[in-house]
Amino acid sequence: MTKSNVQKQFGKNANAYVTSNIHRLGNDLQKLVEITNTNGQEIVLDIATGGGHVANALAPHVKQVTALDITKEMLQEAEKFIKSNGHTNVDFVEGNGEKLPFSSNSFHIVTCRIAPHHFTNIDSFVSEVARVLIPGGQFLLDDNVAPEDNELDMFYNTVEKKRDYSHYRAWKKTEWIKLLEEKGFVIEELHRFEKTFIFEDWCNRMQLHHQEKEALEQFMLDAPLKAKHHFQIKENDKQIISFQGEAVLIKAVKQG
Repeated sequence: MTKSNVQKQFGKNANAYVTSNIHRLGNDLQKLVEITNTNGQEIVLDIATGGGHVANALAPHVKQVTALDITKEMLQEAEKFIKSNGHTNVDFVEGNGEKLPFSSNSFHIVTCRIAPHHFTNIDSFVSEVARVLIPGGQFLLDDNVAPEDNELDMFYNTVEKKRDYSHYRAWKKTEWIKLLEEKGFVIEELHRFEKTFIFEDWCNRMQLHHQEKEALEQFMLDAPLKAKHHFQIKENDKQIISFQGEAVLIKAVKQG
């Protein structure tokens, strides 16, 4: 059910993710490219490529990129975007990040940005990344994360779910670190990013119905002071203006 939710939600909003400032201009994207070790000969897999921003950014620095996404419409938009930038070394494959359609030890680098919060089984996802990477291969994981505090974690994930029914869970930093190490990765770098979400634009990107948007806004207006302070929820005349989230970029290397 969740996979079809993702396909339905992102199929109808595909172009909005190509043009989204958070996705195409984020500081995390620049940092991801900066910390990825490349010499021009690497074979790269970008899981849940979305608008294709990571694949597009890495294409000039590597030999080949495979952009994978579960949603056909997203792949089509990504392909138009990447080819319009003159890159000819990117393939586009429809597939599931939790069950990758590739042979073991196929890639030097695997990336996944602003997507794992839609995955229902991150254990399978990370296992699959480890399987398709060569020993010593790099995994660049970049996603929104929930606070370590359980109450704030629940509030944030509830907000995300109310805005996007295909959202599954934003995980805590410690959950990612534990899982990566259990799957045989050594974490080399972790970078934290604050993300300001403009409420109107954030809702419109998911084409929320007016009633859904009002309900979400009321939920945030009624938030405990602890949550309002942590997420820096800004409001004016009983309207939410913006709030602040958090993302992490982790560079991990497969042992072996």
